[in-house]
Amino acid sequence: MSHRKPYLPTKICPVCQLPFSWRKKWERNWEEVVYCSDKCRMNKSTIKPKSENV
Repeated sequence: MSHRKPYLPTKICPVCQLPFSWRKKWERNWEEVVYCSDKCRMNKSTIKPKSENV
């Protein structure tokens, strides 16, 4: 049986609008994590507005 982690917290990246999950390296500062990757962090000036589902 494979080990799965379905109950990890997730956030939405403001740049790419994709969800990302908690990682061990973010254990101490999960509250401050905003971007899913260095690429998104470097492109934070291109933040896309959230599309409204109407």
